[in-house]
Amino acid sequence: MTEHLPGVDLGRRPDAGLVVDAARRLPRRRRRTVVAGLAVLLVLTFSARVLLGDFTITVPDFIRILSGEQIPGATFILMESKLPRALLALLVGGSFGLAGALFQSTLRNPLASPDVIGVSMGASASAVFAIVVLDAEGVPLAGAAIVGALAVAALTRWVAGTGTGQSLVLVGVGVATVLGSVIQYFFTRADEWDAHLVLRWLTGSVAQADWATLRLLGAALLVVLPAVAWVSRDMGAAELGPDTAAALGVAPRRTDLVLGLGVVLVAVGVAAAGPIAFVAFVSGPVSRALDGGRTSLVAAALVGACLTIGADYAADYLVGDVNLPVGVVTGAVGAPFLLWLLARDRTGRRAA
Repeated sequence: MTEHLPGVDLGRRPDAGLVVDAARRLPRRRRRTVVAGLAVLLVLTFSARVLLGDFTITVPDFIRILSGEQIPGATFILMESKLPRALLALLVGGSFGLAGALFQSTLRNPLASPDVIGVSMGASASAVFAIVVLDAEGVPLAGAAIVGALAVAALTRWVAGTGTGQSLVLVGVGVATVLGSVIQYFFTRADEWDAHLVLRWLTGSVAQADWATLRLLGAALLVVLPAVAWVSRDMGAAELGPDTAAALGVAPRRTDLVLGLGVVLVAVGVAAAGPIAFVAFVSGPVSRALDGGRTSLVAAALVGACLTIGADYAADYLVGDVNLPVGVVTGAVGAPFLLWLLARDRTGRRAA
């Protein structure tokens, strides 16, 4: 069956230019629909995380509190707990989702997630070292996580050389395995208090969200996101392979720059909330499945944000009085969901 293209009159011989333009409008319309739907879902998820739960806040009270009015009890719970926690989940989840899509599309491999190739593990190992050996906290601890992620990414790239994305993935898996052993070693040397902090870093949690962390993370994203938008303009050509991309005028250094910005996104996200499992891994395939197999960075970021906020809500209220770290829920849900996507062959890719 031939699909009818809007704007093409089937009663007469169509002009080739009109057919091409009409064919291009279909994926663009679908992409706009997917992004709009995910944006609505994000608003609903964020609203549920902020307004519902064990202490309900009405919409009029929410607006009055944001306007500066003090409501006993509600103001403290909203401004010191619910709102910063939801905002941190939004920013970190969006960063992980965007970084995962950048890696997977640039390296043309659905396994090329920062979780898999050791970037998140590098940040965790560096943070664990800073906690156990240097007794670091706050900004120095976040800085150690960022340095660790960047160092591991540079090491992986250097060892993989100029090989294909598959080589980078294999080297990254090996590096992540070594870093896992390093983390276990330092974990055995930690005292009871440090062990608690180490576990939080390894699991990933937004429960300790505060406005100082949000300001630092927001400032970092204000610098990184415009750079991502600029360097990812030719990502459609990069998805066709390095040779084709070079023939179309895309410089190889631009590919490395895209990956470098993806590393920075993961690094600042891990520095703020720890390595929340499977968010970067799953967001890209889910957004591609919704967008008919095409890569959309905006959709991937929205999926990551929705997934993290929803998982944090479930982690907070799913099991009685137990407040689980969000990484427990994303780890439990992400792996089988990705296997289901792979089994359904819904992670295929089309040229944008």
